[in-house]
Amino acid sequence: MKIHPKITLKRVMAAAKRQQLELDDPGFCIDCGHEQDGCEPDARRYKCELCGEKAVYGAEELAQQMWSG
Repeated sequence: MKIHPKITLKRVMAAAKRQQLELDDPGFCIDCGHEQDGCEPDARRYKCELCGEKAVYGAEELAQQMWSG
């Protein structure tokens, strides 16, 4: 999976932590790097509100993908 360079593991982990502690539901578009609200933790291929691609993943899902490699 190719991930936009603006999306770092540190940024994704901070979003996942926010999701656990607050009412945020962050996700990230792996095509354009946009952070988007309203994503379930295990979201895959949601439509990006910025670029329109179906490339938004929930923060926890993306963290797992990035961590495993």
